[in-house]
Amino acid sequence: MAGGTGLLEALGTLRRQLDHDLFPLEIGDVAADRRALKELTGQLDDYLLPRLADIDAPLLAVVGGSTGAGKSTLVNSIARADVTEPGVLRPTTLAPTLVAGPEDAPWFMSGRVLPGLPRVTGPGQGEPGTLKVAVVDTLSPGLALLDAPDIDSVVTANRELAAQLLAAADLWLFVTTAARYADEVPWSFLRSARERSTALAIILQRVPPDALGPVTADLERLLRENGLAGAPLFAVLESVLPSENARLPAEAVRPITDWLADLSADARSRAEVVRQTLSGALDSLVVRVPVLAAHADRQREGIAALRDVAAKSYDSAMSAFDEGMRDGSLLRGEVLARWQDFIGTGDLMRSLESRVGRVRDVVVAFVMGRPTPDRELRVALESGVESLIRSSAEGAAERAVESWLAMPAGRDLLERVGVSTAGRLGRTSSDLRDTAGAAVRAWQGEVLDLVRTEGMSKRVAARTASFGVNGLGLLLMLGAFASTGGITGIEIGIAGGTSVLSQKLLEAIFGDQAVRALTHEAREDLRRRVRALLDDELARFTALLDGVGPGEDASANLRAAAQAVQERKRELPIAPATDGGEGGAPGDPR
Repeated sequence: MAGGTGLLEALGTLRRQLDHDLFPLEIGDVAADRRALKELTGQLDDYLLPRLADIDAPLLAVVGGSTGAGKSTLVNSIARADVTEPGVLRPTTLAPTLVAGPEDAPWFMSGRVLPGLPRVTGPGQGEPGTLKVAVVDTLSPGLALLDAPDIDSVVTANRELAAQLLAAADLWLFVTTAARYADEVPWSFLRSARERSTALAIILQRVPPDALGPVTADLERLLRENGLAGAPLFAVLESVLPSENARLPAEAVRPITDWLADLSADARSRAEVVRQTLSGALDSLVVRVPVLAAHADRQREGIAALRDVAAKSYDSAMSAFDEGMRDGSLLRGEVLARWQDFIGTGDLMRSLESRVGRVRDVVVAFVMGRPTPDRELRVALESGVESLIRSSAEGAAERAVESWLAMPAGRDLLERVGVSTAGRLGRTSSDLRDTAGAAVRAWQGEVLDLVRTEGMSKRVAARTASFGVNGLGLLLMLGAFASTGGITGIEIGIAGGTSVLSQKLLEAIFGDQAVRALTHEAREDLRRRVRALLDDELARFTALLDGVGPGEDASANLRAAAQAVQERKRELPIAPATDGGEGGAPGDPR
């Protein structure tokens, strides 16, 4: 019988939300986050979903505990069959063994419980990563035992598997010894059982007869202090076994076998066990899922921070380009030489410094009197602007990579893409030279169109024709690099004088207001084109983040799914708990 269709659907929705890659990068305590996510998805797959799909399925009692606690020997003794292989070497249990009666074996062989573990049968231990299923006639129907690996195994995979199996249990049979019952590792698992209201029984093995009273009294004290006073406690006296594979005497384990037999034979008791563990596991989702959601938000914030530092690097590149436009550096060197060829000799520039008032007449007369080598100036200007773009982009790439390397998440991401890719990211893209050159040439063409359009006015058409669209276009290009801080007269630097001279000539033809508008439009058009180039360069970084981590609605969907599960919990066809929510199991033998 299914345990509430709506509840099952709500759990399925929650499980699908957990399929997203919620914690891809080194942000926060990501190891703990991934571990918590794995534990939660494991409990959904291994226990909650299959148990709700068939609420009347046989109980699964997982026998877990510390290294050398005698779990395998205990399972053999309870089952009265040699189904596991005890030994002195550690770890002994490399693959878990599930023991079931003939009536219950098909349920556990179906793979609905612990679906990630392939089933094997037959003699000998199963291979690591499998679940060996042993069928015996001596085990009571309605209950299966599972011998789990050590919770404190030196092998990490064994410890993780032990935790997974315990989370899949209807009932924990927690095994410890008189010598090790106070160890911290077992108590961390026991406290987890308390927090999730898991049905639990404690089996204290190898108790010397003369220490039975003091040891059990001290263990009961610890159980009370840890909120587990309701847990049944069984003590197994120390026995001298004839061999390491021998079973415990039947009388030594009779209280345990009788208790388990009564539990499996009583439908109400089984239902109480299922109710307690299932209800506790469902209640734990209200706490565990929002924590995962909050940490998924932290991942999104960390990924957003990576985007932000990369974007700021390219914003700085745009600022560097703007500064290069303002500081006159573009109008020096080759551009200056070609400019001097364009207007005449260098002597003219020097003479202009003392005759500012006659700039317009001198330049007009000079330009009208001779052909202009405008092509060389245009090529020099194109080369200068292209170099400025590339140097700005180069600096941005270096800053972006350095910023990412300074952040754990960024280092993680760059390590994932590999050294060669990270190295390429620290430089401009291979085609930037070509794309930058094409963008500058397209801008120059747009400037010529501006001059051509402005020159269509009857008022200035003749003067435009006299100077030529190409010549005036070059003057407008030079004017676009005038300092935005304001130029009053001829600047001290030669480069400043170049921009002023071009501006004066343009004003002579179009008027000062039109020149200001044309210059502003030419400058902003170039900035837009450069911004587009830098955005393309930035995309090399942001592309690495696209699709990484939880989606925008992932956390909200997780919280909503957990809330829906809690609201549907009332559909459980089992009476509510009356024991105050403490860990334990029905039928305490004491």
